[in-house]
Amino acid sequence: MNITLYGIPTCDTCKKAIRALEGAGHSVTFRDVRAAPLSLDEWAPLITEFGDRLVNRNSTTYRGMSDWLKASEVEAQLEAHPTVMKRPVIDAGGALYLGWGTDVQDALLEGDGA
Repeated sequence: MNITLYGIPTCDTCKKAIRALEGAGHSVTFRDVRAAPLSLDEWAPLITEFGDRLVNRNSTTYRGMSDWLKASEVEAQLEAHPTVMKRPVIDAGGALYLGWGTDVQDALLEGDGA
């Protein structure tokens, strides 16, 4: 299965997810949202699927945002600071997953003993 993983290269969770997915035989395309930010059209399905859960409100980036931006729509927050995205976001053949919890691992690594 071809999988696109959205994140940043310094994110340990993204690195773990990529290693596990590739180890399970998946082809993983990594999209660095800092180096190649998503367009509003690319954010749209992610925002539709996850809503405001897509924003990591515990991050240093989020805490450093102005009150005005924190009160803005999710689209504005992600456009201004793509790294405020909760990571990783995984597109597995159109099925979208947020994070790398056991539920996501079970869904994507089934059959490999994970």
